[in-house]
Amino acid sequence: MTPAPLPDDAWSAWHPAELACRLAGVARPWCVVGGWALDLWHGVETRPHEDLEFTILRADFPRFRTALSGLRLHAVGDGHVEPLAAGAVPPADIAQVWCEDVAARCWRVDMMLEDGTPDIWIYKRDPSIRHARGAMVRTNGEGIPYLAPEAILLFKAKYRREKDEADFAMALPKLDAAQRHWLKAAIAKAHPDHAWIGAL
Repeated sequence: MTPAPLPDDAWSAWHPAELACRLAGVARPWCVVGGWALDLWHGVETRPHEDLEFTILRADFPRFRTALSGLRLHAVGDGHVEPLAAGAVPPADIAQVWCEDVAARCWRVDMMLEDGTPDIWIYKRDPSIRHARGAMVRTNGEGIPYLAPEAILLFKAKYRREKDEADFAMALPKLDAAQRHWLKAAIAKAHPDHAWIGAL
């Protein structure tokens, strides 16, 4: 019998450490993104997080699906959340997969699909913005990989929600000169009139 659809807000997300434990056997690139990535960089949880996001290379989806085999996966796009059939690969226009804990009736983690390579990180909203993956993915003291703060802030620059503004204000004093330079150039290219450019 197919479980009833979960509400979109039925999140009880894992801590990044739980995700890292479950993915310990996957020898392919992945990293935490979103607000949690900034907090892994800060070394402390600066605010509550309603979800947990991580990114993988699109071609590696079958491996990560196997690693998370206890979860029911759903393709997310255009405001719709649709279950993925067993063994199915998300279509090319889907870049987000929510992972449902059926027994607990909640979402545990949000898997993002990216089109970079093991060596190159590519900004999905403008593929001309790219960087060596080794420079863009860091690891915290517990060995959890996360996307560098300058890349996270580039994503957040699009929305400028209250939490994005707070995240930028907290991160700005800690960014070094190279991080500021890269982020300023990337925002100038993606959002030429953005207010953060002056702050950087």
